[in-house]
Amino acid sequence: MMTSALTHTWYLSGRRLHAIARQPFVIVGNVFQPAIWLFLFGQLFERVVEIPGFGGGSYLDYLIPGVIAMNAMNANMFAGMGTLDEIDRGTLNRFLVSPASRVALMNANVVEQAVTTALQSVIILLLGLLAGAELPGGLAGCATVVVAAVLVGIVFGSLSNAAGMLLRQREAIIGIYIAFMLPVTFLSSAFMPTRLMPAWLRHVAAWNPLDWAVRAGRSALGADPAWGEVAVRLGGLLALAVVCVVVSVATFRSYQKSV
Repeated sequence: MMTSALTHTWYLSGRRLHAIARQPFVIVGNVFQPAIWLFLFGQLFERVVEIPGFGGGSYLDYLIPGVIAMNAMNANMFAGMGTLDEIDRGTLNRFLVSPASRVALMNANVVEQAVTTALQSVIILLLGLLAGAELPGGLAGCATVVVAAVLVGIVFGSLSNAAGMLLRQREAIIGIYIAFMLPVTFLSSAFMPTRLMPAWLRHVAAWNPLDWAVRAGRSALGADPAWGEVAVRLGGLLALAVVCVVVSVATFRSYQKSV
């Protein structure tokens, strides 16, 4: 049973990744907005590091992990749109009458999200280096940033897929995106250290998975990473990602019963 699910996941993931390989602009195009955040905000607010309590350093260096995590969240919040497209085209229903593993159908979504998020994160890191950022954490730090981005992408992508299965309306997914994107972003340390926030905002940010990814990545890219704290935050993201994938699979089974 497990071997069958893994085999089906392999082939179904290959199907989805092959479609992306034929349209590389999907990956590159989604990096356009993060690049604007990176270059525009990196220059516009470069002196914000002089605020007492900020900690000094380069604002561009500070910004990179936040932009990568934010891109992972934003890109994957629309994962449910792809699910709706497959429902509308009848592709999903055809898979349901095939021997394909139901778990593998959802795992393929997760693999696609992970690969595209990883590629986009690497591109943003390269753009940051091109802009003059210094990343003392080296390859280990960069790898940690990518892993954190992939996990936070799976969290929000799985929830988007679940919303697509339950609501089956594009307008609803767009509404959820608009409602949550900016609040979740600014209730994190993506642009400003939480120690400069009001106390109630700090408490909210402490439970924000986006902030876990930002903090893990920023610490790993520093000159003296606190690997223990990084591991705790990545562990929390991994546990939450597993829960969200389980929820997504449950909503898929609910859809299966309704057709």
